[in-house]
Amino acid sequence: MKILFISSEVVPFAKTGGLADVASALPKAIKAIGHDIRILMPRYKCVSSNAMSARLAAKRAGRQELRVGDLPVYFFEDEHFSKRDELYVKNGQDYPDNCEAFLAFCQSVEAFLKRIDWQPDIIHCNDWQTALVCLFIKELRKSDPSFKRCATVFSIHNLAYQGNFPREKFASTGLPQTLEFYDQLSFIKAGLLYADVVNTVSEAYAQEIKTKEYGCGLEKELKKRSQDLYGILNGLDYDVWNPAKDPLIKRRYSAGTISLRGENKLELQRVNNLPQDKNIPLLGIVSRLADQKGFDLLEEVMEEILALGCQFVLLGTGEPKYHKFFETLKKKYPRQAGINLGFNSALAQQIYAGSDIFLMPSQYEPCGLGQLISFKYGAIPIVRKTGGLADTVHDFEPKTGQGDGFVFKEYGSSALLGAIEKALETYKNKVMWQQMQQRVMQYNYSWDASAKKYIGLYMKALAKIGIEAL
Repeated sequence: MKILFISSEVVPFAKTGGLADVASALPKAIKAIGHDIRILMPRYKCVSSNAMSARLAAKRAGRQELRVGDLPVYFFEDEHFSKRDELYVKNGQDYPDNCEAFLAFCQSVEAFLKRIDWQPDIIHCNDWQTALVCLFIKELRKSDPSFKRCATVFSIHNLAYQGNFPREKFASTGLPQTLEFYDQLSFIKAGLLYADVVNTVSEAYAQEIKTKEYGCGLEKELKKRSQDLYGILNGLDYDVWNPAKDPLIKRRYSAGTISLRGENKLELQRVNNLPQDKNIPLLGIVSRLADQKGFDLLEEVMEEILALGCQFVLLGTGEPKYHKFFETLKKKYPRQAGINLGFNSALAQQIYAGSDIFLMPSQYEPCGLGQLISFKYGAIPIVRKTGGLADTVHDFEPKTGQGDGFVFKEYGSSALLGAIEKALETYKNKVMWQQMQQRVMQYNYSWDASAKKYIGLYMKALAKIGIEAL
């Protein structure tokens, strides 16, 4: 198949979150299966100087594209993007021309494909920034024979981000009233209504978003698309996340040499100015500091958690109220709390490699990669039963030794505290704990399996428009 993968961010060129990682890793995995897949994204001002150098080199070689691995990446150039220091938001405020910028990006697809003389079987769109493409392709099928055999797939990475704009934008954009959403113009609605198939990034989240609790006001539209709505769990790039060859951790190790892991714990304690003791249970968290990630729960019981005799190391940045809370916590408990407000990729991997327990008490989590990374590094996750966390982490049962983490269901601080207490009690049984670590380190959540499921999804999309794939 020929597949055009459209994303507003792609590693290594531009990134604000997990979408950029997916938009790099998934196409590479699909290419490895044997399909012709190419990437289209905007060119922001903040695209790295290395990428720009590569682009110039590509031009000198007679090519108009950069590459991710051996994949071509095409850039949409427009002043809406070229003047931006960031991607969507600056100083906490959306760029005022986001509507016009991403409308232009989506409108460019038809001309772009004709310019490169390459006709895809599948156009795979991701999140609200690309959703209008699904509408435009459906319209093109009526008038342009070259698009009659082209199907669209729309992936929701986080339904809470919708691309909603003032109602007045209908007049200036000429977009149909079907995209009206609570007296606003909604870009994401175009993907939900007009894509041939829709998916999100875990099976549980695909079910959750059809409910009022998780549907963000779009649950009715999603219920109507139930027959075309699928969940495919994101994969993990084990070339990046692998303690056996991670250059950023103190001591490399594997499931077979897990005794070496303790050196990373001592190093993590050292760099956070905590007492170096392998026997003290250490809880780690790497996250955006936001209510969605469960920090309101943590704030309520953080002192009770530390009273259990454990250490806590945090890396993240986000809402100012949580910065203030954790700065105060560090001053009050300097021998138990290591607080790192910001982002540091080396420290992130050191936390996975050195923590005994990894916390993800999310209010909702479409997929979550933290729990998959923690598995590979042997840090046992504590999660709330939601979205991708519910699909991947199963509550440990001490009597049988089955399970691979500690799961709580109710979104409440007492439920979180109960899961932590259970984990710390289990941690005392070193043999049982190490067996669980060795088991989860051997799990395989690589992109290979996910890529094959996406190929199946593409076939379903083609079938929807009456095309027999392959």
